[in-house]
Amino acid sequence: MDFLNPRALRWKIAALAAAACCAVAAVVGFLVHDATRERGLRVGTDRTMTRLIAAEREYGRTGKAPADIDVRSRDELPEPLARDLATFTETETETETETETETETGAGTGSPDTGPPDTGAYATWYDADPPNWFWMWGAVAVADDRFLVVRDDMSTEVRSLQLLDRSIVKSVLAALLFVVPLAALATEPINRRLRHGARTARRIADGDLDARIGTAGRARDEVTEMASAVDDMAAALQRKLENERRFTADVAHELRTPLMGLVTAAGLLPEDDEAAGLVRDRLRALNALVEDLLEISRLDAGAERARLDPVPLGELVADVVRRTGTDTRVGTVDAEVVETDPRRVERIVVNLVTNAHRHGAAPVEVTVTGARITVRDHGPGFPADLLERGPQRFRTGASERGRGHGLGLTVAQGQSEVLGARLTFTNDPGGGAVATLDLTPHSSAA
Repeated sequence: MDFLNPRALRWKIAALAAAACCAVAAVVGFLVHDATRERGLRVGTDRTMTRLIAAEREYGRTGKAPADIDVRSRDELPEPLARDLATFTETETETETETETETETGAGTGSPDTGPPDTGAYATWYDADPPNWFWMWGAVAVADDRFLVVRDDMSTEVRSLQLLDRSIVKSVLAALLFVVPLAALATEPINRRLRHGARTARRIADGDLDARIGTAGRARDEVTEMASAVDDMAAALQRKLENERRFTADVAHELRTPLMGLVTAAGLLPEDDEAAGLVRDRLRALNALVEDLLEISRLDAGAERARLDPVPLGELVADVVRRTGTDTRVGTVDAEVVETDPRRVERIVVNLVTNAHRHGAAPVEVTVTGARITVRDHGPGFPADLLERGPQRFRTGASERGRGHGLGLTVAQGQSEVLGARLTFTNDPGGGAVATLDLTPHSSAA
C-alpha cells in the first residue's frame, strides 16, 4: 500500500514538518532552559549573599558565627572560592595603595582619611560536580585567615529545571503526534492527484491515447501545471501517431492497386527469362511489404481480434516451421495444448524464423517448452537499441544484422499483443539472438 510506503511523498513531507517542529522546539527549549538556569543561579547567589551579609554582621557584633555558618581558614576553602577571594583581595590591595598615594600627593587639600572599606571580600561558587551536587557556596573574609563559609542547597532549583526540560520534551512529542498525522493527511489531496496522473500516464504508455488527467476546476499549482503538460504531450503524441497510422494505411492502399497491375503484367513475361525472374522476385518482396504495412495499420487501429481455439502447440509450430522451407531445428519439451489463435501464432513464428535466417546465422533453433516458443539463432544478436526500446518499423537495428524493412518483428510484436501474449527479445550469453513468445494461460487472451 502507498500509505505504508516509507518513501511516499506524504511521509517525506511529514518528516520535513517533524524536523522543522523539532528544530523550533530545540531552539525554544534551549533558550527557556538557559534563561531558567540563569534565573535559578541568580536566586541562589542572592540567597547566599544575604546569608553571608547577615552572618558577617553578627560576627562583627559578637565575634561568633551563627550555628549554620562555618568558619574556615584559607586552606580549608574549596579551591574555586579560595582563588576568587585571592583575586578579590589583590584587587582591593591595589585599590587601597592607589588611594593612599593620591592622599599623600594631595595632603595640602585637607581631605580626611576615609579608613578601610566597610565591606568584606565576598565570593560565591556554584558546585555542580560530584560529590557535592548542586550547592551554592559563599565566603567572606572576617580576619587575616578567617572566612565565614555558607553552603546553600540548590537541588530545588535543579529539580525545577529538570521538570521543565521533561515538560518541554513531552510537549514536543505530543506536538509531533499531532503534526505528523496532520501533515500526512494534508498531503493526501496532492498524493491523490499525483497517483491519478501516474495511472493516466501508464494508460497512455499502454496505448490508450485518449486518456487525459484533466485540469478543469483545479487550482493553478505545480501539480496542475504538470498535469496540463502531460495532457498536452499526450494530445500531441496522439496527433502524430494518428497521422503516421493514416499515412501508413494510405500508402499501403495506394500501392496495392498499381502493385496488382504489376503482378499481372509480370505474369505475362517469359518464364525462362532471367530479367523476368528478377522482376517477379522484387514484386513478391514489394507485395510482402505492402501486406505488412496493411497489417500494421490494422494493428495500430485496434481492429484485430483473436479467435481462440485449443491448439497442440508443439505440432502447430513444427508444421509452421516445415512450411517455411528453411533449415530450422525444432524441439519440444512437454508442449501443451493452449487456447490461442493459430493463424496469429503462425504469423509470429514465421516472422521470427524468417528474421533469424535473414539477420542471424545458422543454426536456427525453435524450441517449444510448455506454452512457450523460443527462436534462437547464432548470429551477432539483437542490437542494443532493439533490446532497450523494442522493434521499430523501418529500422533493422545494426547493419551487421543484414538488410530489410524492419516490419517483421513489428508485426510479430503487434500480433502477440492481440493474443495477450508476451514477446521478449534477448541475447544469449553464448552468442546469438533469442526471441521468446510466452502463451501461458495467465498472459493469453480470454
